[in-house]
Amino acid sequence: MIQLRAYSIVICLLISTKVVAQFQLSGRLLARHDSVAINGCSVYLTNGKRTSITDENGVFSFNTLAPGTYELQTNCTDFKAAKVTVSIANQNQFITILLAGRNETLNEVIVTEKQTDFGFTRMRSVESMGIYEGKKSEVIIPEQLVANLSTNNARQIYARVAGLNIWENEGAGLQLSIGGRGLDPNRSSNFNVRQNGYDISADALGYPESYYTPPIEGVGRIQVVRGAASLQYGTQFGGLLNFVMKKPVADRKLEVTARQTVGSFGFYNAFTSASGTVGKVSYYTFFQYKQGNGWRPNSHFNNYTLYSDVDYKLSDKSTVGVDITHMSYLAQQPGGLTDQMFRDDPRQSNRERNWFKVKWNMAAVHFDHKFNAKNEFNLRLFGLSAYRYSLGFRPNRVASVDDNSERDLITGDFTNRGAEARFLKRYFLGKKQGILLVGSRFYHGFNHSIQGLGSKGKEADFVFSDDPQTIASDYRFPNRNVSVFIENIFYLNDKLSITPGLRYEYIYTTAKGFYGTIQRDLAGNIITSTRTNETRTNGRQFVLGGVGVSYKPVNQLDVYANISQNYRSITFSDMRITNPSSVIDPNLQDEKGYSVDLGVRSAQTTLYNFDISGFYLNYNNRIGEVQFYDESQRVLRRRGNIGQAVIFGLESYAEGDLLHLLHPQNTNLSGVVFANVAVIHSTYKASEITAVVGKQVEFVPKLNVKSGLRLGYKKLKASYQFTYLSDQFTEATNARDGGVSAVVGLIPAYSIMDVSLSYAFRKFRIESTVNNLANKAYFTRRATGYPGPGILPSDGRSFYLTLQAKF
Repeated sequence: MIQLRAYSIVICLLISTKVVAQFQLSGRLLARHDSVAINGCSVYLTNGKRTSITDENGVFSFNTLAPGTYELQTNCTDFKAAKVTVSIANQNQFITILLAGRNETLNEVIVTEKQTDFGFTRMRSVESMGIYEGKKSEVIIPEQLVANLSTNNARQIYARVAGLNIWENEGAGLQLSIGGRGLDPNRSSNFNVRQNGYDISADALGYPESYYTPPIEGVGRIQVVRGAASLQYGTQFGGLLNFVMKKPVADRKLEVTARQTVGSFGFYNAFTSASGTVGKVSYYTFFQYKQGNGWRPNSHFNNYTLYSDVDYKLSDKSTVGVDITHMSYLAQQPGGLTDQMFRDDPRQSNRERNWFKVKWNMAAVHFDHKFNAKNEFNLRLFGLSAYRYSLGFRPNRVASVDDNSERDLITGDFTNRGAEARFLKRYFLGKKQGILLVGSRFYHGFNHSIQGLGSKGKEADFVFSDDPQTIASDYRFPNRNVSVFIENIFYLNDKLSITPGLRYEYIYTTAKGFYGTIQRDLAGNIITSTRTNETRTNGRQFVLGGVGVSYKPVNQLDVYANISQNYRSITFSDMRITNPSSVIDPNLQDEKGYSVDLGVRSAQTTLYNFDISGFYLNYNNRIGEVQFYDESQRVLRRRGNIGQAVIFGLESYAEGDLLHLLHPQNTNLSGVVFANVAVIHSTYKASEITAVVGKQVEFVPKLNVKSGLRLGYKKLKASYQFTYLSDQFTEATNARDGGVSAVVGLIPAYSIMDVSLSYAFRKFRIESTVNNLANKAYFTRRATGYPGPGILPSDGRSFYLTLQAKF
């Protein structure tokens, strides 16, 4: 009996020793040129003949390993293979491996040197189930910027994206309005705007405006792909704008980041995030609250945003995840100004009863599966339930005193759902590699829009009048979209590749409802009211094509070119909005055209980065504004198809760490200089409106410059930025005088300076910013409706201070 117990004790000790001696070897694969995680890469444990595939964070892992020496080998399509030897003693090991691109000549593999922190890079040839070979792309990494992130300051955040025209009419960053190459910046409607790869606009077909902008403090990367993105992401002329939210941390169960910001004009921002990985579950979530009083009177706002991402690793090859987003805000709107009012006092406001309310709810499910090293599949299901309500007194004469009559109320309710699937295959034709991407998309949108009279009060009560005669219009806009796309990279040799692509689109839009006509007597009483019922349908299908070419004559250089067709459908929801300062052509037609890019760019290094390109945009049936006088000699605008617009120019971006170049041994010191210059020529080549032919296209400054300097010493960083845009017009006849409505006219040239400072110590970081350092009075927008009409002044000098703690 005693002998049996002894044997039992010995066996238990041996088993326990064996269990204790099992460790985990894990790591992360990053691209050497921009430190971005590499997804879908195979990592082989040559000793144990085991394989792990990296997830979207670039993480791989091998469990239950005994102490000893192991050899890892990587196999990735766009990167050179690497071999790494790792020793396991008596603890788990986590390593970071830096991989060189397929055209780089680098010997070092493990990350051992200072990485680039420009905050700006570009898409790889194949990345996140997309093909970007031969396309003009830009990627912003907000975490590396020295800028005002708490207010989503677009002038600083997008400073390195060439040629962007940014509207700046509210300092809170509640809405993002950017355009490029002559495209209307209004709520970024000429971009296909996405979050984590799925649509976030009100209605991708009927009302493609983005009232929700992700808080930049929670964004990991901002991807911009120009017009050539039309084949993969939709037909827009602007291309793709995709906000990739931060990913869960892979090596901690819980990481908490808290940011508190205070600023001028009563601004306050609180941002708190939590992230971690527990077993097969990883998560990232944040909550943001911000409020402020605004630079002008009657500009108070408050905003809430909640985001959660939970992913579950089904196996080494499969992952499923869920994203949930909720955003709501209420903003008082100070109204627009005439040119004379702006000259007298740009901070004045004569509207205290105007309000804007938005609520955005989105959900998305994604499934990612890697069959093997050569075949991948991705499926995204997404939906949106949202509304936007605007309420206010907005006569054609901007300077008119508010008479406390019924306010104009417009409500829009949106319910959308969709699905997008992608399959990526890597293959060989003989000894040459090829990469094939095929995908399909289904989208169903529903928009219910009502316009009529609201209350006479001052509060934000978004309720229509009890009198049904006061409803000006009530429309429902259901629409459907089915598309199929294909692209393929053919590597003709080690230096030259060609990427053709096709996209088939089927679009079916419907407008069903009524619009009303009201006649009043001199006292404002309703004399007659008529309603006209209307049902309109429009079904169309077409095929778009494009091709891209990439040539790498040397390791650090890429010459690229592409041509792609573009298309933008008319939006029925815009056509029936009653506006006292405008008339809409009922025969609006879809916009068609094509875009061409030709450029040369560097492979990003720790010392320099540049991209110099020319572009040509042919825009047929361009929709725009034309000023005219009605029978009462009022200055009005007519919205319709203006004609053929041609826009071409040079976009250049260059950045270099000059101090690191002069003192390469001192990795604590950096002095980065950057310049972003766009020189653009635009003209209307053909139009049925004689006053338009030969005129400059709207929203196209001939010169667009953003440049700056960033100095760094260890954890201390400081940045200075200068922005200049030349004159630009807001309607097709190039009218300079805005008249009593000020909705059209010249936007004068302006120059702005911003400075920021950041210092990190232990678990804390302090950031400070002064925006509009010289306190310039300027404006970037003449609003045709809400939040105007009229000139919307940009903010004067403002100060912000942020404290961040990470645990």
